[in-house]
Amino acid sequence: MAAAATSIIVDWGTTSLRAALVSESGEELDHLETADGISSLGKGEHEAALMAALAPWFSRHGALPVAALGMITSRNGWVEVAYVPCPAGPAELAAGTVRKSLPNGSDLVFLPGLNDPARQPFPDVMRGEETQIVGHGLGEDATLIIPGTHSKWARVKAGRIDGFQTFVTGEIFNLLINHSFIARGSTQPPVDDPEAYRWGLKEAKRSAAMLSLLFSARTGGLAGRLSPDQLRSYVRGLVIGQEFRQARDAGWYAEGDEAAIVGNDGLNDLYLVAADVFGLKTSVGADDVLTKGALAVLKQTLS
Repeated sequence: MAAAATSIIVDWGTTSLRAALVSESGEELDHLETADGISSLGKGEHEAALMAALAPWFSRHGALPVAALGMITSRNGWVEVAYVPCPAGPAELAAGTVRKSLPNGSDLVFLPGLNDPARQPFPDVMRGEETQIVGHGLGEDATLIIPGTHSKWARVKAGRIDGFQTFVTGEIFNLLINHSFIARGSTQPPVDDPEAYRWGLKEAKRSAAMLSLLFSARTGGLAGRLSPDQLRSYVRGLVIGQEFRQARDAGWYAEGDEAAIVGNDGLNDLYLVAADVFGLKTSVGADDVLTKGALAVLKQTLS
């Protein structure tokens, strides 16, 4: 017998709305995606967009509860939900949710983000990654890496997210590739070169002089040492390598330690290679951590 649908998880970002129909155990029974990201919707249009997207599921399965997370809960979204300070787990996140009723009677629960008030010079923040961490599991103390435009390194301790730090790795890489002279000569369309990527990682491990290292991508091309096919991967290695070097220097790990890579945005393999270069033993978490984490917070909220 097929599992019954019990709730809906909505990951609502800047450019898209992604939703999953899930069972009590967190099994994904169906999924959908629309282009109704928050950047394309005006004030007062969010509810209609959500109801239109979920109408087929509501028609078949009734007024299921809905958990919404992502940029939809930011100050630029539908409902701004305050950050919950860490250390925090499902109970603290559930206490920070905002609830609303949809026209069909469904409970709509907006999930909060997380901040780390201990970070200097200002508290660090995340919105969405905390849900992935909860879905990965809080049963054991661990160091977690969540790759992305703004990568996060987080510590799980005593069943809660104890602290975290953001590295704007992906954003810096995109700026360098698309809006600077550093990698202007790289091949288009992009070419991935694993050896050039590892070369960049090793250079980043060797030197903390990030601003000088970045210019080596330019001079390497001028000297004929870096080909246009290698340039993009070399720059990516420099940038991700600096993330690992700075995380190590900030005390997130020492050589020989273990960490888990959480998320599924196409960067996991690159981070596995970087971890190998820096002597960090890593494993990769499951693909469904966001759904499971959101479901855990939703259940805690509605219980």
